Amino acid sequence: MMPLSPITARRLRQFRANKRGFWSLWIFLALFVLCLGAEFIANDKPLLVKYNGHLFFPVFVAYPETAFGGDFETEADYRDPYVRELIEERGRMIWPPIRYSYDTINYDLPRPAPSPPTKDNLLGTDDQGRDVAARVIYGFRISVLFGLALTLISSIVGVAAGAFQGYYGGRLDLVMQRIIEVWTSLPSLYILIIFSSMFIPGFWTLLLILLLFSWVSLVDVVRAEFLRTRNFDYVRAASALGVSNPVIMWRHVLPNAMVATLTLMPFILTGSITALTSLDFLGLGLPPGSPSLGEMLAQGKNNLQAPWLGITAFLSLAIMLSLLTFIGEAVRDAFDPRKTRL
Repeated sequence: MMPLSPITARRLRQFRANKRGFWSLWIFLALFVLCLGAEFIANDKPLLVKYNGHLFFPVFVAYPETAFGGDFETEADYRDPYVRELIEERGRMIWPPIRYSYDTINYDLPRPAPSPPTKDNLLGTDDQGRDVAARVIYGFRISVLFGLALTLISSIVGVAAGAFQGYYGGRLDLVMQRIIEVWTSLPSLYILIIFSSMFIPGFWTLLLILLLFSWVSLVDVVRAEFLRTRNFDYVRAASALGVSNPVIMWRHVLPNAMVATLTLMPFILTGSITALTSLDFLGLGLPPGSPSLGEMLAQGKNNLQAPWLGITAFLSLAIMLSLLTFIGEAVRDAFDPRKTRL
C-alpha cells in the first residue's frame, strides 16, 4: 500500500478534526448502503421460501403460483392468504422487516387511507394505501442515486468547459463567457418546468433536463484556476519542451482545479436532490407511482388531516440535506490551506 503524501495526510487529518462532518459522512454512508438493499428491507415478496424441501428466492426470481401447488401460471402473490396457506403447509417463508414494497397497497387498513401509523405500517400509509416507510426507503435511494449521477456528469461537463476557457483564453473564453452569462440569466425553474411538461417524465429524461443548468456551477472556479495556473513556470516549461496542450491540461493544471471542484461537489449534490424534489412536488418529476420524497411532500400538503405524511417527508429531506451540508463543510475545511488542525 503506497504511503499518503504529506498534503493528503494533512487533508485527512483536517477532515477527521471536523467531528460533525466526519460522523455525518459515516451516517450518510450507512443510510445509503441500507437503502441500496431496499428490496431486502421493504418488499411484498419473501426473502426466502422453503417449500417441499426446495429453496426459492422470490426477491431475485419470479415464481409462478403453480410452483407452490396453486392454479395459475402467473407470478405468485405471497400476500394472498391462499398462496400463504399453500406454502406454510409444506414449508415456511422468511419475510423482510417491512412486508410492503413502495407500490404495494394495503387493502386491510383499519381506517380509510391515508391511515395513521400502526404495527403493520410503522409510518402509516399515504392516500393510496401504500406504506410510507417503504416509500421513504426507496425514495431516499432514488434521490441519492439521481443526485450522484447528476453531480458526476455536470462536474465533468463543467470542468471541461472551464478548463478550455481558462487555458486557451482569448476569443474562446470571451464567447463562452457571454454564452454562459446569457444562459444563467434565464429563469431556470420556469424552463425546467416547460421542458418537464414537454417530455415523458423519467429518470434519464429528468437527468438531461437538469443537466442543462447544473453544469455551469463549476465553470467559473475551474476557469479562474486554469487562468492562474497556465502562467506558472512549470506549465510554460512543459509547453516549451513540446508537451501537447491536452497533456499539460490533464497532468499539470487540472490537479490544481480539482481542489475547488471537490469542495463544491457535496453542495452540488444537495442542489441536485433539491431540484428533483421540487419537480416531483410540482408533479413534473418522476413518473406517477415512483417512490419520491417530493411526491410525499405534495401528499402531505393535500392531506393536512394526515400530518404523518408531511412530517415524514420533511424529516427525511432535512436529515439527508443536513448530512450532505455537514460533509461539504468538512471537505471545504480539509482543502483549505489556511486551516491546520492536528
